[in-house]
Amino acid sequence: MLRRIHADRPIAVDIAIPAGLAVAIDAQDLDEMIGNLLDNAWRHARAALAISAAAADGVVTLDVADDGEGIDDAAIAQAMLPGRRLDERGDGHGFGLSITRELAELSGGTLVLGRSTTGGLLARLSLPLRA
Repeated sequence: MLRRIHADRPIAVDIAIPAGLAVAIDAQDLDEMIGNLLDNAWRHARAALAISAAAADGVVTLDVADDGEGIDDAAIAQAMLPGRRLDERGDGHGFGLSITRELAELSGGTLVLGRSTTGGLLARLSLPLRA
């Protein structure tokens, strides 16, 4: 779907998610969270995204990392505020990350932003593992 939405941006996507990995949250909420994270990453990547997930201690951690410019520590807190857009290019309303964080917290999880190993943004979504 994102390849069609962002047809003008040929991004290489590396996916490393074990088969059968499942979280204990509403499927629609999960779609919303992952959609927001992937759309942001795709828009800001230069050439590549890395998506990985793993389970440990009853928690699934999903990492979405891009190779874009990233944001500094001061901007990370701002990026999570509802309606706050750090990048005015293109469409968007600045609610994706705040909605994702809120849905994660309502589901017993977290959303943390940081720097990816490729220099862009790393969004780490942690959610309860489905037993």
